[in-house]
Amino acid sequence: METRTRRAVRIEGIVQGVGFRPFVHGLATRLGLAGHVGNDVDGVFVEVEGPVADIEAFLLALRRDAPPLAAVERVTSVETTSNDGRGFSIVPSAPGGGKRALVAADSAVCDDCLRELRDAGDRRFGYPFINCTNCGPRFTIVRDVPYDRPLTTMAAFGLCTVCAAEYHDPADRRFHAQPTCCADCGPRLRLRDTAGREGTGDPIAEAAALLREGRVLAIKGIGGHHLAVLAADEQATALLRKRKHREDKPFAVMVSDVDTARILCEVDSAGCESLTSRRRPIVLLPRLADAPVAAAVAPGTRQLGLLLPYSPLHHLLLAAVAAPIVLTSGNVSDEPIAYTDADAFDRLGGIADAFLTHDRPIHIRTDDSVVRPWRGRESVLRRSRGFVPEPVTLPSAAPRPLLACGAELKNTFCLVKDRYAVISQHIGDLENFETLRSFTEGIVHLRRLFDIDPALVAHDLHPEYLSTKHASELAERSGVELVGVQHHHAHIASCLTDNGEEGPVLGVAFDGTGFGDDGTIWGGEFLLADLTTYTRVGHLAPMPMPGGTTAIRQPWRMAAAYLDRAFDGCPPTDLAVSVRNATAWATVTELARRRVASPLTSSAGRLFDAVSAVLGIRDTVHYEGQAAIELEQLADGGERDAYPVTVSGAGPLVVAGADLVRAVAEDVLRGVPPEVVAARFHNGMAEVIARCCVSLRDRTGVGTVAISGGVFQNLLLLDRTVDLLHENGFRVLTHSRVPANDGGISLGQAAVAAARDRAGITSS
Repeated sequence: METRTRRAVRIEGIVQGVGFRPFVHGLATRLGLAGHVGNDVDGVFVEVEGPVADIEAFLLALRRDAPPLAAVERVTSVETTSNDGRGFSIVPSAPGGGKRALVAADSAVCDDCLRELRDAGDRRFGYPFINCTNCGPRFTIVRDVPYDRPLTTMAAFGLCTVCAAEYHDPADRRFHAQPTCCADCGPRLRLRDTAGREGTGDPIAEAAALLREGRVLAIKGIGGHHLAVLAADEQATALLRKRKHREDKPFAVMVSDVDTARILCEVDSAGCESLTSRRRPIVLLPRLADAPVAAAVAPGTRQLGLLLPYSPLHHLLLAAVAAPIVLTSGNVSDEPIAYTDADAFDRLGGIADAFLTHDRPIHIRTDDSVVRPWRGRESVLRRSRGFVPEPVTLPSAAPRPLLACGAELKNTFCLVKDRYAVISQHIGDLENFETLRSFTEGIVHLRRLFDIDPALVAHDLHPEYLSTKHASELAERSGVELVGVQHHHAHIASCLTDNGEEGPVLGVAFDGTGFGDDGTIWGGEFLLADLTTYTRVGHLAPMPMPGGTTAIRQPWRMAAAYLDRAFDGCPPTDLAVSVRNATAWATVTELARRRVASPLTSSAGRLFDAVSAVLGIRDTVHYEGQAAIELEQLADGGERDAYPVTVSGAGPLVVAGADLVRAVAEDVLRGVPPEVVAARFHNGMAEVIARCCVSLRDRTGVGTVAISGGVFQNLLLLDRTVDLLHENGFRVLTHSRVPANDGGISLGQAAVAAARDRAGITSS
């Protein structure tokens, strides 16, 4: 006689709103098992009864055959004596208690739904809100957990008879698909002009006609509004730039399919995989020389940011337009993306000529994610729609729940419970009220969604960051413990966590700005670090920033300071950069010499700025990192010569960045082509990084290097540096799942705070 058993099973992870219960129902039914399955605040619970061998097969298949959008973190089971009788059923969700279930990210429309969308015989033919358990909005519409329709922004849309039958049928693809609907019961698409008047025809056809006429169209998407024009229309693209106050920063381009992407860019297998993934990020790809897009789409760069349609609305619009379109965030430059209808009409009314909108509310604004392929894998530059709120797992569990407030620029925040680190969607630069409100509202939402009441709050050391001030306000209001984390330590901790490691490592953290523990501005740092502590073992030689933050916007000021240092107070007078800025050159140089309004910085970003200005690329910038980006794009990838750099220091190593600037200036005066000069500078930077790491390995015995910071978004520098480190026998850690830039700072802060809490070190 076969042995039977009954097990109570718990499945944790991303298992709600992804078709997990019908999957379990179908699996149990095929195996002839009795029992039930349901949702609760922890995830999915199952009781299952049958022969031992079939139960074991059932438990194995829970992980192996899970639905496409599911991410099973843990399966546990214990014997139980309860009994359901015969058959297997799906029971109602169980509310109450602490919330620990993970919520799925928004997912691109699946192939099954696309077939229905394009099938003239299907009842959902051409319906722009088609979805099922395997695709569609999730994070952007959920208000609370368990993830059920009444707790989403679809609560106001009652199901019609046919949709209700699908929703309640465990064998149907739309069983408990919370956003499911059709044209009879779901959201409605509208085209409106700036006065609010509604179009009289097909909104998709009318919107496509407007784009072909050169108009600017606002489109309400999954996580907010976008602005669109035809990508090949130079006049329309320039008009959008003017209205949006975005002088040079590249626009993203949406293309209908991978074949069209290959007309614009080089698309390797990793790039293709990213473009077609369920996350549908913007993918940075090498631009083809004859790519048929307007010059104003991405000036000063050899790359284009491409993305494929991810909502049914996008698929319908791209098919109607039959051409690539610019698709950029619906905002004025530096503001957060508009996501409510009222906000969009208010803030975008002076930019867009019409609005393609709908009546399904967006609960939480979420920008598009940005990735790039690197060495056969995907590297994330902006982690947002499609990724959030899927967690990153910490190397070790946090003893207490915590909040990490992130940085000032490219802000994200991070909430941690146990081993789960939930990084927020991209918030942006905390420079205005709207972005700050998005930051504070986002924290409230995720805290509620995951039922996290922080006992610790981690923050940057910079006292004037708004994220730091928010942490202080929380401490005053609720008595939480504060944990100050140095900016570049957070960068290295983020890289460690991204790779599932705890250190120690030699950390190379190169970026634009970070508050140092000596009160100066750091940014070209070599650290001996683990998740708990760090020692500054090297850095770029500090330089004055004449005019303070003005020097960030005007790179020629850094060129003046660096040239004065490089030539011992007697720089050449015939360099074009000094001629172009002759009116203020002497004054700015004197500010730097006397250290008046000129804080010291070891920033690698400011060194790149100086070289860009000396080469005549950028005297002023219109967006963060522009000078360095255009310097990289100029460089000749075939050039292998490198400028020499002096390294000194019996204690921390000190790298003389001024040597690089002097070499650049001398080659410029000799008439060496700018492309060659730019490449030699990059090569010199990579060589001195590797040389410093070799020296530090000799001192410390540590042979693993972690690379982080926004400067390493520079692919030329990253490639050359990693190659040289490998040649010298190092193991190298780089970012993939979270950004190397300040978007990854919150994860690093969280990892440090958790590690210090485990070690009993929590105070700032």
